[in-house]
Amino acid sequence: MSQTDQVSPNARKAGRYLYIATVVFLCAWVLVPLYLLFVNALSSAEAVNSFPKSALPEFDLGSLSFFAKFQGILDALKNSLIVATMTMVMSIAIGAPAGYALSRFEFRGKATFRLLILMTRAFPLPLLALPLAIMFIRTGLDDTALGLAFVHTTLAVPFAVLITFSLFSGIPLELEEAAWTLGCTRLTAFTKVVLPLILPGITASAIFAFVISWNEVFAAAVLTIENRTLTAFLLQNLDTTAIHLKFAGGFILVLPALIFIFAVENTYSPCGGLRTDETN
Repeated sequence: MSQTDQVSPNARKAGRYLYIATVVFLCAWVLVPLYLLFVNALSSAEAVNSFPKSALPEFDLGSLSFFAKFQGILDALKNSLIVATMTMVMSIAIGAPAGYALSRFEFRGKATFRLLILMTRAFPLPLLALPLAIMFIRTGLDDTALGLAFVHTTLAVPFAVLITFSLFSGIPLELEEAAWTLGCTRLTAFTKVVLPLILPGITASAIFAFVISWNEVFAAAVLTIENRTLTAFLLQNLDTTAIHLKFAGGFILVLPALIFIFAVENTYSPCGGLRTDETN
């Protein structure tokens, strides 16, 4: 018994060190590439191509300026914004009603339906590339922002449905029933009682759909030729462009994801619930 007591503190100490080392490693794995991207994107082209490199940014906009003036970049950036915005709107327009129906109504196969929604993300997109390309060519949706937004919406809808389902499930049905007894219709009760409570979550879900579309590259590279998004354009010119253009492009691609993280952090409280100042 005494030998066990002697070993146990050492084992706990080793486990604590291992936990700290794992956390440090994971943080470095995520933050170091972001830091290097930040340093090189905010440095001049000469500093990016020089060696050894500085550990601090010069706060020079030379690389970003070169990125903005590169032929085709602004058109690709505009296409990304258009496609991501359409994806965001369509994902919420489809996902929010589906999430509300799943949380408020009972029907046969409900659990299976939720599982099938999630399983759509497990289906590999490359297997659909050729059928999608043929279908889009026949329907005239090839190389268009609308056609690409349809594909991105199918990728974002499962997350929108599951997120809104969790949001609606957290709102007691009694609140809507109380509004009904006061003369509200189902639509009025939803818009005046439920919607203000879940609006921050809907906003977070919309931003998430935007980021999914913004970062998607495979469908954009296969289904577009002239009207490529920024990710597909950078992939197309990856071997021929200068390194400082790649860093600037990577910085522009990462920026919406960082904004998404801070938006979600400001939407929800540290305990996981909605902030009280946004729910009153």
